[in-house]
Amino acid sequence: MKIEEIEELKNRLVELSYLNNTLGLLFWDQEVNLPVKAVDARASSIAYLSGLAHNKFIEIDADGLLTKLHKQLLAGNIKNNEAVIVAETWRSFEREKKLPEKFVKENAEVTSKAQSVWAEARKTNNFDLFLPWLTKIVKLKMQEAEYVGYTDSPYDALLDVYEPGMNAKEASKILNNLRDSLIPFLKKFESKKSKVDIQSIKGKFPIVEQIAFNKLVVESMGFDFEAGRIDSSTHPATYGTHPYDIRLTTRYREDDIYYSLGSTIHETGHGLYEQGLPVEHWGTPLAESVSLGIHESQSRMWENIIGKSMSFWKFLYPKLQKEFPIPFEKLAIDDFYKIINHVKPSLIRTEADEVTYNLHIIVRFEIERDMIEGKIDLADLPKIWKAKMKQYLGIDVPNDSLGVLQDIHWSCGLIGYFPTYSFGNIYAAQFYAAMEREMPDINKQIELGEFQKTNKWLKKNIHSLGKTFRADELVKKVTGESMNSKYFCEYLDKKYIYTT
Repeated sequence: MKIEEIEELKNRLVELSYLNNTLGLLFWDQEVNLPVKAVDARASSIAYLSGLAHNKFIEIDADGLLTKLHKQLLAGNIKNNEAVIVAETWRSFEREKKLPEKFVKENAEVTSKAQSVWAEARKTNNFDLFLPWLTKIVKLKMQEAEYVGYTDSPYDALLDVYEPGMNAKEASKILNNLRDSLIPFLKKFESKKSKVDIQSIKGKFPIVEQIAFNKLVVESMGFDFEAGRIDSSTHPATYGTHPYDIRLTTRYREDDIYYSLGSTIHETGHGLYEQGLPVEHWGTPLAESVSLGIHESQSRMWENIIGKSMSFWKFLYPKLQKEFPIPFEKLAIDDFYKIINHVKPSLIRTEADEVTYNLHIIVRFEIERDMIEGKIDLADLPKIWKAKMKQYLGIDVPNDSLGVLQDIHWSCGLIGYFPTYSFGNIYAAQFYAAMEREMPDINKQIELGEFQKTNKWLKKNIHSLGKTFRADELVKKVTGESMNSKYFCEYLDKKYIYTT
């Protein structure tokens, strides 16, 4: 292997990243700033640039450079960081070259346009408005699976994008085991009556003041505002284009400050991961996240294990009381803690408690898997959704805006994404248990608002490694064992002894 060949590959990857990051900014702007009449024009721009990025990636091997390096990798002549770069680039290249340019552009244009239709359909509670677009998207995703290839289920080809190495069979096993643990655990709460008034944290919170408080929270957690920003969008998201340019979005409701806080803390977890990637390797797999399951482990850890802990609120609650004396000045921290950790089946995934959240994910996973496998009529989705919500969570869904239309993912074509949220919950509890073993005083640090050691540990063990390890390898390296849901179940058991 010649050093010049590896450097040339890196240069080509960096050039490709410039283009992909421009696309990322267009997606961010689409959610935050785009005028209504600009939807079609933006969709055309995104489709064109997506086709361009696709072609540029295929051309990375136009002279056989990547093929040559891959052969040297297999021969054992490439080691360490260079081996990661070649292996992960080859993995992505192998998939990308199977997709025709026409397909890539059509997929990008359809999903870009579909997002505005979905937003209107949700707003007006009109699933029939979105159905033709969802039909197009599912057809495209089924076609993508055929292009890429799979062994058992076409869903495997889509899930592998977000959680490399995972397949529908293994995901079903993991989620079925989780479901079978959570449903009986949830029944423990059915006979219990809340000792606090859930509505007591509601009030009137001017959006401009919420924005300022959210920014305070994000900054306290360690997010660098010189390398990122936070804005409003319909659906909270994180757009990472470079470790020095991370865009967070959240949403606000004037009567409920926690509506934004939970989402903001979640997205900041994603943002900290993106800012923790090694900037010196930007453009290569060494500065990319391992998988969405690992990415979600960071957001779910911050949102729930840290962000809903008593330690976190001992630090933050006095600040909340100062900024919003009504109603928090007269509300005891113990009551506030019990409210934000209250367990009750609800309609909205992003507002669900930790016990029921994964059941929301399982509903979505089972539906999208069956969609891609062609087992259900898409026109029946509202009915199927309502039946599963009743079966798993015991609640009735009054309308499609609060049901099948509530998430943006399918309109974006992100089919195969949902299971990673549950994987993230499992990983998060497992990582946090390992962190507690190494830093027994971590909860005391959090109580003091000192997050430096937590962020340093996460950066060292997860963020800074990029794609050096696959998800399963990383979990073993950090925790000493493979993914194990027992840590998540033990975390719930321990926590809810107190809150109930």
